[in-house]
Amino acid sequence: MPRLLAIDYGQARVGLAVTDPEARVVFPLRTLAWETRDALFHELLAVISDQAVTRIVVGYPMRAGGDEGLTGRQVRNFVSRLTRRTTVPVELVDEAHSTEEAAERLREAGYAGKELLARVDAQAAAVILERYLRGGALCCEPSSSES
Repeated sequence: MPRLLAIDYGQARVGLAVTDPEARVVFPLRTLAWETRDALFHELLAVISDQAVTRIVVGYPMRAGGDEGLTGRQVRNFVSRLTRRTTVPVELVDEAHSTEEAAERLREAGYAGKELLARVDAQAAAVILERYLRGGALCCEPSSSES
């Protein structure tokens, strides 16, 4: 059965969301606060193993002008490092406004302040994964080069 993991990558926090074993329902999983790459990848590989993930979807910040930008390069570098550590396929998906949509959902559910901030990254990963499952927003191939 397919089990997907979405990653909303950030320089301080990484939001994670997973599907059910049939890849029909999306659940925000958790947010990883990280200080070193080694610690981050250790945590991610544990999640990939524990959740029996068969595909990884990473949010990619597409820019209107078509250029990649600093954040896009950071995401590609992260994906490059991730693909060297796992054989699970990785796809990049347009993450446009996912954090804003996640924050709005959380506000509607009654979260605010620190509670909202603690959940927004995992919820943004859930938004990205829902978009992927609806068949939209695939953006580009992961690059194997590090900029």
